[in-house]
Amino acid sequence: MPKARKTKRKTPVTVAGPSTAGPSSQAGGTSSHPQATRTVIRRFHVLIKRRSQLQNAISAHARNASSAQIELGTVQREIEELGGLEAYQHMSSIGQSSDRGGGSEKILVGWLRELQVPQTMKEKNSRLRLLEVGALKPDNYSSCGRWISASPIDLHSRHPSIQEQDFLLMDVEAHRECWDAISLSLVLNFVPDPKNRGRMLRMAHTMLRAKGVLFVALPLPCVLNSRYLTPEHFQGLMMAVGFEQVRARWREGGKMAYWLFQKSSSLGSTTYQDHVLYQKKTVFRQGDRNNFNILL
Repeated sequence: MPKARKTKRKTPVTVAGPSTAGPSSQAGGTSSHPQATRTVIRRFHVLIKRRSQLQNAISAHARNASSAQIELGTVQREIEELGGLEAYQHMSSIGQSSDRGGGSEKILVGWLRELQVPQTMKEKNSRLRLLEVGALKPDNYSSCGRWISASPIDLHSRHPSIQEQDFLLMDVEAHRECWDAISLSLVLNFVPDPKNRGRMLRMAHTMLRAKGVLFVALPLPCVLNSRYLTPEHFQGLMMAVGFEQVRARWREGGKMAYWLFQKSSSLGSTTYQDHVLYQKKTVFRQGDRNNFNILL
């Protein structure tokens, strides 16, 4: 009789395999499947957003505060079962590895080269001061060290060279017009509250020098499959904050969208008429959509 086939038990996607166990694994690439990686990251976003909603309900002493407290415990347990923030960062760093095409810094560097920034820095005998928010690796811009001085920060630093810092808690006045460039790559979509996303953009505007640039990277569905946000609406919102769009890039069927904005020479609009459109949710699409939004 033929031998029965043995089926291997699948390893959970949050468990690191041999290829991620230590420094010796770097040459072998990453073992996690891209789809599994994206699934875990999306689930983290859902759980973190729900956790924020429940925490707000509890803080406001809402009528459902007791049930919210119970659900919060369930949500927190699932986050911990997935491996916590460390697992989310691990999955995100897999997406930035060389065998997956590298991180979004390649696009930012390419655009800066198109704008002749390396030549400008050379003429000034200076380097571009870049604040990299949500950095998972400390050396994303090491190849451009001659003309970029990068300062990486993250909520939960995974490396001594990455400062552990919540961008939303930074002293805006202390950093007013201190930076030539700020990178928000896969950062806005990780912030649970739409108002805080808008506040983050306002903070970036204040912290940038005149004609400084802001790089934004988002999952493409945030603007192409959202009920409340379209590329045109996003561009209008950025203009209201005080930014002009310099570059934009995505493709139909792709996973990511990228923008480069420049701080306008004129101040962002302060009129009620220009801002009211971005202060409340506006439904642009019906049907099976996501709820990603940014509010000022």
